Amino acid sequence: MENTYLKQQYEKFEKLYPNEKEYLQSIHDVLNSIDDIIEFHPEYETFNVVERLLEPERVISFKVTWIDDEKNVRVNRGYRVQHSSLIGPYKGGLRFHPSVNQSVLKFLAFDQTLKNSLTNLPMGGGKGGSDFNPKGKSDFEIMTFCHAFMRELFHHLGEDVDVPAGDIGVGQREIGYLYGYYKKITNQVTSSMTGKDSLIGGSLVRREATGYGLAYFVEALLGKIKNTTFKDKKVIISGSGNVALHAALKVRELGGKVIAMSDSSGFIHDEEGLDIDMIKTIKQENRERIKRYLDHYENAQYKDESSNIWTLKADIALPCATQNELDETAAKHLVDNGIMLVGEGANMPTTSKGKAVFKKHDILFAPCKAANAGGVLVSGFEIAQSAQFNSWSFDTINEKLKAMMETIFNDIHQTAKKYDKDTDLQFGVNVYSFQKLVQAMLEQGIV
Repeated sequence: MENTYLKQQYEKFEKLYPNEKEYLQSIHDVLNSIDDIIEFHPEYETFNVVERLLEPERVISFKVTWIDDEKNVRVNRGYRVQHSSLIGPYKGGLRFHPSVNQSVLKFLAFDQTLKNSLTNLPMGGGKGGSDFNPKGKSDFEIMTFCHAFMRELFHHLGEDVDVPAGDIGVGQREIGYLYGYYKKITNQVTSSMTGKDSLIGGSLVRREATGYGLAYFVEALLGKIKNTTFKDKKVIISGSGNVALHAALKVRELGGKVIAMSDSSGFIHDEEGLDIDMIKTIKQENRERIKRYLDHYENAQYKDESSNIWTLKADIALPCATQNELDETAAKHLVDNGIMLVGEGANMPTTSKGKAVFKKHDILFAPCKAANAGGVLVSGFEIAQSAQFNSWSFDTINEKLKAMMETIFNDIHQTAKKYDKDTDLQFGVNVYSFQKLVQAMLEQGIV
């Protein structure tokens, strides 16, 4: 970045948070985009909007004490980052994973703030979670932990204050335990948490939403910029969790061929296309390693190192596992193998150097803030249904999701074109969301 004001702000945050590399990476990504337009907006510096937007409104951390099946007393750390309420109540997921720390959650909350502004729904941004690892835990241990976690967090939640949802390690089961305990200790049945089972006020399509939304966004991009579709395209998808599986199912429905998927142990590959229904059975129903796919399809190949999935030849890559999984080396492999498009299903799965490789070689890039916004869109639909005391059909929600993902693409594409950066959607999403939040900030004065 060249602008003096932006440089000063970034250097200030580097000094304040020198160990929060994920948070700094996310900030740097946005400021680099704003650098191209700041000369047209002297009010940004006059009202110091950058520092005001980058700094979270509130960071909450707490101890979570619980008892495991062997009656051992266990302690974990819990967090909630309430980044911005400029547009509405804080909205964003809860993540249970050993990698959770304040830096990861601050980056996720900042990105969530920008992402939520794209939806045109009244939602601010937040993120939370714990370093608790649900893998290998019994249902009773997970329930016990969720109850202990909610005992500390409930003070800061509410449908008009902060509305969490799920994320990595927090699915419908965990949301159910969290929501049930929230109701018990607050004596309130409200839309204070999304991602619930439809039997207890959740929305249909919520489980599918992020993966479906990713496919809808990429399909819109292909149509508008390349005048093509998913049909007959070879696709590699990292991960095999909720986002990856439903992206794969929708890609198949749209005519694409998913040739590789992974989990943390390795990846499977079949040039003739994978049986996504079988992978869903292995991963979601049986909760087994993806390697078990070979028990059913002997012609498929399995490799132990999951990161090598990016060395395969394909048309489209959809990173759907975790942050910074697609680095410079992986990006070069994809470019050398003729990739035409990369669509981010996970949060910040591509490193800064990886993005630079794609930009240098004019590879179409669908950034996560826009491409994986489907989950929070349907969470917004869940809140709307609760407010109406209503339940929409699967088809109705799916149609709304598709239409709004196409709208998000059009909004950021038009922003990029406005500044003569037609195919730079990374620029488009950062500038569009930033300017929208700044406008909301200036409308409310110094608060």
